[in-house]
Amino acid sequence: MRSDLIACCGGLFRAVGLAALALLLTVTAASAERRVALVLGNSQYQHAAPLANPVRDAQAMAERLKKLDFEVFSGFDLTKLQTQATIEQFAKQVRGADIALFFYAGHGLQVSGKNYLLPVDAALEDETSLDFEAVSVDFILHQMSRETSIRLVFLDACRDNPLAEMLAKTAGGKGASSGLAEIPIEKGGAGTLVAFAASPNQLAYDGSGEHSPFTSALLKHIGAPNVPITEAMNGVTSDVLKATTGKQHPWISVSLTTEVVLHKVDLNTPLIVGEASAPQAEGGSDARNTGAASASGQSDDQLALDVLRQKIPRLASDAPIFFDHPIDFGDPAIDGKSIAQLIKGKPLFSPVEGLDKSVWEDKRCDGCHEWDEARLCEQAKNFATNDASVLRLQHPLGTRFKVALAKWAQGGCK
Repeated sequence: MRSDLIACCGGLFRAVGLAALALLLTVTAASAERRVALVLGNSQYQHAAPLANPVRDAQAMAERLKKLDFEVFSGFDLTKLQTQATIEQFAKQVRGADIALFFYAGHGLQVSGKNYLLPVDAALEDETSLDFEAVSVDFILHQMSRETSIRLVFLDACRDNPLAEMLAKTAGGKGASSGLAEIPIEKGGAGTLVAFAASPNQLAYDGSGEHSPFTSALLKHIGAPNVPITEAMNGVTSDVLKATTGKQHPWISVSLTTEVVLHKVDLNTPLIVGEASAPQAEGGSDARNTGAASASGQSDDQLALDVLRQKIPRLASDAPIFFDHPIDFGDPAIDGKSIAQLIKGKPLFSPVEGLDKSVWEDKRCDGCHEWDEARLCEQAKNFATNDASVLRLQHPLGTRFKVALAKWAQGGCK
């Protein structure tokens, strides 16, 4: 049956999931490392119905990676020969890279546990066709594993694939299906992350919008300031589940031994006020917007900080903050209470992301964190110094409590 035939994203691979939150990666400034990416997207298939989004997905991903200081080798709607030529160019440059990345959108399939990507001219009349018309994923991964430190792989290749069904019939049903099988994690270096668009036995949707649900979420989260890649993939998973009402669940295999942050921003950098845009050009030209950052000398990191700081909520009152005086936070859950009162109350949110409610829900805040006035003052000084850090993690008493702590520290923790 068709449902048995199409087992998307690896009927054979085991769950590794997102349990590697503890293995988050930090990469130093992009200028200090080599980042090389291969990006492929195929939509206009000659022997199957065209797909709406893969080329747009790949083009958008290529542009995003360039902004993250990757040297990008890309190809869209390529034949088998064109695909091989692009992979060869990538292979020559990726050797010895600090980060090697591969993104693919389009049709893919597995045969007997081996994964293949399909160029636009693939016909797949029989199993022999695989060697001559398809591209082995293992071959690409071998190229990107040559003396590289970190390897990141994103495969949006789980669409409903009529070519896989055709091959399964001609090959006598020998394990051909639309999805991809488990990819063994490469050893050596700082490790590997492989992200599939969907879980075993699930189809990945091409999407009715400009991008597929998976790529849309990936574009949103990859390269977010100071967000480790594994944390970003949590956001991708959440967004895809919401966009598909739970019908598609991305699947992540992780073996990272260090933290990887693709866009690292120094939170100690002072905000440059009033320089977000350049002076208006003569004649009212729109060039005042497109050249804003370079004309003002403001870096992308500074602009990212500006955006973060604009999101910091304001307290409902500008009155000075004292440890044991009631505060008008602008949050009904804590309004009218002092810092001293609140730290002896119950937390509103988990003190550690993902912690089960049974562990913290009925505990006192000063018990969870051993808070006292002195310890809280040290924490508050950090929020005052690195003001954008109030947005990095949810506080057990909410973000406005962090804002009040920062203001309390600025007043000398009185």
